[in-house]
Parts: sequence; C-alpha cells; structure tokens
Amino acid sequence: MSATPRKRPMIGRRTFLQILALAGAAGGLYGYGLLRSGGRGTTVRQSRIMMGTQINLIIHGPDQEQCQEGITATFARMEALERDLSRHRADSALSRLNAEGRLIDAPADLLSVLTLAENISRASDGAFDVTVLPLLRLYARGHIPSQAQLSETLSLVDYRRVERRGEAIVLGQPGMGLTFDGIAKGYVVDQGVATLRQSGFTNVYVEAGGDLMVTGNKPAGAPWRIGIREPRADSSTAMTVLSTTSPLAVATSGDYMQAFTEDLRHHHILDPRTGMSPPELASATITAPSVALADGLATAAMVLGPKRAMAMLQEFAGCEGLFIDKRLHHHTTSGFQG
Repeated sequence: MSATPRKRPMIGRRTFLQILALAGAAGGLYGYGLLRSGGRGTTVRQSRIMMGTQINLIIHGPDQEQCQEGITATFARMEALERDLSRHRADSALSRLNAEGRLIDAPADLLSVLTLAENISRASDGAFDVTVLPLLRLYARGHIPSQAQLSETLSLVDYRRVERRGEAIVLGQPGMGLTFDGIAKGYVVDQGVATLRQSGFTNVYVEAGGDLMVTGNKPAGAPWRIGIREPRADSSTAMTVLSTTSPLAVATSGDYMQAFTEDLRHHHILDPRTGMSPPELASATITAPSVALADGLATAAMVLGPKRAMAMLQEFAGCEGLFIDKRLHHHTTSGFQG
C-alpha cells in the first residue's frame, strides 16, 4: 500500500481556516499588495513561503509606508525564528540538534517552544510528542510500515528522553529527532502578531498554514469572522462560522491535510504511542490564548479523540474545541463560540 500523499482536490490546511469576505475585498486572504479600505488609512496584505508553508499577513495602518515597515519587521522576525525552529532548513538550530544529538546554548525561542511542547505532552499523556520525527521519516519511505518496523522505530519516540541541562538539549539515544511541525507555525504567528503590536498595529490578521490570529477589527470596523470548513466538503458554503472576540487564536488539524491513502485511514498525524494514524477524528479545531498552544492542542486532540480531548482542554485556561469525527458528527466544548 503506497504512502505517497494522494492527489485529490480536497481542502488544504491553508484554506481550511479563512477570513470570510463578508465585508468587502479587505476580508480576502491571499495575494499581495495594497488594498484601499472604505475608512481611513490603508490595508496591506503580503504572503511569503516560510517554515515549509505560506505565511499571510493583513494589516491596517495610517499609510502604505508605515504598513510596509511593519510587515518588513514582522517577516524579519519570522525568518529569525525559521533559522531556529524549522526542520526544513539544514542550517537551523533544530536541524543541528537532530544531526548531532545535542545542542549547546540552544536559542531562547527553541527552548520556549520545547517547554510548551513538554507541557502539552504531559497533559495529553504523550498524545503530542515532538520526538515523533523518526516515525515521520519511516512513513516518508513511500509505504505503510510493517508492525516490526513500527516497533523498532517507536523505541526512538519518547519526549521524556529529551534532556534539558540549562540551555543545552541532549537527545537520549542515537537516532532520535525532534520536529516542531505541530507547534512551531503557531509560535511564529504569535511572534508575528507581537512584532506588529510593538510597531503600533492593532488591526491585523496573521496566518501560517492554517494557524492564525486576528486582533482588532477589519478596516471598516467590522469584526473578523473565521470560517471553519467541513473536512469532507468541497464547497465554501459548508462551514461553521466562529463568533470572534479579539484577539482570537485558532488552529485546525485534519486527516485530509497530508493523507497517505485514499481512504484517509493513514495520514501525517501519528499516535506517538502506536505509530499509526488515530481512527476517530477527521478534524480538530482549537481556540486558545496563543496560536502555539492551539496548534499543539489540535494535534493532540486528533490523537486522543473527542472525549479525551475535551478532558485535556480542561487543564488549559481559555481553550475551547470543535471536533468533527469520521462520520462528520460535531463535538464541542461548552464554551466554543461557533
């Protein structure tokens, strides 16, 4: 059975979460350049490929020059984070850690992401685990692994075997490796919003591969509205619309985003404890105080299933969830504003 990602017109992660264009062109998501708003000031949007995905910014400010300065500073901050956190760059701090098994004087941002990841791992009973990289590499060989291959590889997966010695990180066994794919893009969004806030921008939209945060309002003063599409729907009319309060951080994980088989039984989200894709959920959407937290919790929720995911969220203040199972039944926490 081939594990090559299938080519089928399903909804990608970048379009799963989107701004609904209900209040004019400024609500659009993709593209580059200048948008004229009906109110005062200027709205600028730009996109860039980074962290193995597309980063999208929409900001509203006094004029085009100030908006461009804010965007330039934000992308510079994100590029610095990519040099620390991306496994897609051979020269990143994370790649050096994976290649050498240790990293002395780890960057502060890498330590922050690892700390958050460890907290989510503990709260999810290991359903979220950044040491899952050897499993991802196994599946990348182009076939569904045998049980013997899984058993051998699982010996390299355990977040508790990552040692922290001050600013040093040591992997507990040769062959172990970390991936921040399930949390780093959210952290990049958080830091992008923080950079824009420091530059004086309060009405912004920042998104990376479906992980996003909105603050303030749209240019004309209307609230941002976030549409969550059904995981099996090809139409933009089939979606849940979040009733947003600002700021809002949200992330979604789904079985269709990088599917290995046509039936969606095998995909890029793996249970670190079994090496297999979890069977219950088609998608998990989390709102949280930060996008990094939402990102990690959404991945954990996919592994746990709706009942245990809702129990996990009780340990994190300000977090709510929407979980859609394989039969497309919706399960929500009591505070989810859909």
